[in-house]
Amino acid sequence: MPRPQSHFVCQECGTVHPKWLGRCESCGAWNSLVEEAAGDVGPKGLGSRGKGRPIEFVGLRGDAAPQPRRQSGIAEFDRVCGDGLVAGSTLLVGGDPGIGKSTLLLQVVAALAQSGARCAYISGEEAIDQVRMRALRLAVAGSAVQLAAATSIRDIAAALDAASAPDIVVIDSIQTMFLDTLDSAPGTVSQVRASAQELIRLAKRRGFTLLLVGHVTKEGIIAGLRVLEHMVDTVLYFEGERGHQFRILRAVKNRFGPTDEIGVFEMTDAGLAEVPNPSALFLAERNEKASGAAVFAGMEGTRPVLVEIQALVAPSPLGTPRRAVVGWDGNRLAMIMAVLDARCGLAIGANDIYLNVAGGLRIAEPAADLAVAAALVSALTEEPVPEGTVVFGEIGLSGEIRPVGQTEARLKEAGKLGFDKALLPKRRAKTAAKSAREGVATIAEIGHLKELVDRFTAAAPVRRRAS
Repeated sequence: MPRPQSHFVCQECGTVHPKWLGRCESCGAWNSLVEEAAGDVGPKGLGSRGKGRPIEFVGLRGDAAPQPRRQSGIAEFDRVCGDGLVAGSTLLVGGDPGIGKSTLLLQVVAALAQSGARCAYISGEEAIDQVRMRALRLAVAGSAVQLAAATSIRDIAAALDAASAPDIVVIDSIQTMFLDTLDSAPGTVSQVRASAQELIRLAKRRGFTLLLVGHVTKEGIIAGLRVLEHMVDTVLYFEGERGHQFRILRAVKNRFGPTDEIGVFEMTDAGLAEVPNPSALFLAERNEKASGAAVFAGMEGTRPVLVEIQALVAPSPLGTPRRAVVGWDGNRLAMIMAVLDARCGLAIGANDIYLNVAGGLRIAEPAADLAVAAALVSALTEEPVPEGTVVFGEIGLSGEIRPVGQTEARLKEAGKLGFDKALLPKRRAKTAAKSAREGVATIAEIGHLKELVDRFTAAAPVRRRAS
């Protein structure tokens, strides 16, 4: 009897190895290789199975109507999904353990069930009684949601592959599902890929919306290889800090709507509550007279968000100063410090630098450069940023301030929250003429970072590192 063939697959990157190794040669991960049975491969490729049937090509223009969207009634969730769920689509929701993924999806299916949709919640991690206890705590136990606890894809497909299939199906989580045709354990790359493929194919054939919960690795990406993110239509990440009650639902991929859209929630005793105006929430406990703080007018997708950036500059007793950054890119902070040293003559590099984005929000856009620089210079000179001022703009390596997009939307959001001054890059004459309608009375446009530094150093001396 021939010996069954097997190979070893890296659970981090998916690379196949003929023998076991302690360290993956492709991604460098340790102890990530798992033995799996090798599939049968035809010795002659396509020629061994005969000629295939030619596919049919059609034109770009069609007569089909646009896909209708089903709204859950949770405005923050619908915003991130692109104004509702599309029939036959697949959404993947990832996040750290305990961040609230199951709570969010249970609230979503309960809201959809109350609007008349047929919803099914299939749990592979919790028993039915555990899900019922969560439903009681969230006050959604009266919703007509079909509940099941299963992990076999064959059994789940038999229940969903019917004329009376539900409209919305939640799988919690995809890492617990398995196919009995594979010899590998649940959660491995092969099982996650094959299980997701079977469920996605069934969802597109039956026309129901599929919501998958995905675990994340220690690096913060969804476990089970990046191919899982390529297979689905929408990828949502649920973010948040343990010490904050705020939760951010961020869209990193969406075939039916804009990407980089966010929804803001607040974790309460009764579940997740929507935050319709996150700017007011992020700025609720702000001290306007404190130095080292600047309000940044940013854009998250199509939504303007105002957030406070805090900086602390202290003399360093060590030979190598500390750099601590929360909510922003540490490499970009080093670049701004180098520009302040080289182009503006500030001795800031020899100090300990601490930077924090208040509220637990993570900022990735370069428009925050000018606000970070304002917070750093304010902390160095101990001179507060003028009250009622918002700051945004991108900084170049030569110290120039580059314009950013959606200036009008940023200023309009600042005007709604009572800010009457703005510090921003120079704009063209046509766009600058709109300032009267933007809600901000005083707009100061600067072209070089030295102009920002002069605004603070003229009123207060620069503190140097203590010898």
